[in-house]
Amino acid sequence: MKTFNKSMIAALVLGTTAMGAQASSWENESKDAWIDGKAETVLLMNTNLNNFDINTDVKNGKVVLTGKVNSDLDKELAEELVLSLDGVTDVENSLTVVKNTDMKKHDSKMMGNDTESDLTDAKITTVITTRYLFDSEVGGTDIDVDTDNGVVKLKGSVESEAEKQLAIKIAKNAEDVRDVVDELTIVAE
Repeated sequence: MKTFNKSMIAALVLGTTAMGAQASSWENESKDAWIDGKAETVLLMNTNLNNFDINTDVKNGKVVLTGKVNSDLDKELAEELVLSLDGVTDVENSLTVVKNTDMKKHDSKMMGNDTESDLTDAKITTVITTRYLFDSEVGGTDIDVDTDNGVVKLKGSVESEAEKQLAIKIAKNAEDVRDVVDELTIVAE
């Protein structure tokens, strides 16, 4: 009888350990699925990217981007958007830059740094707006972000001084931002 009890206890301990490992695996898979959903959403919301050509896969918080984009800037933008999401530990950017003939004709007509500056400004605006939308402490839909030559102008309303300072800090911390002009107003509800 004692052997049976010991065997039963051993089986219970092993079963509990296996269930704990399965629960941990399930949690990781759920977290990865949640991150994958956020990544797909942030790419979908971005009007500068053709997100239907971008695929995301997530394993242990690391996002792998595959597919096609039209420019190096689009490739960089997709990576930065996904990297800014909570829970993302790393991004492996395996996107392929493919220019179609219409894009090449369009690019050859455009001269100078104005086009590059406009694309960088669009990237900055998109990254900041996306960060606002995914930050629960900032009312992203109430803040208008406009960027001109790396200078970000914030307009709109916030509910507190703390929210205003956080919005400014998020904007200042975005890549390629030279300055932030604060035109936010505090509206207590």
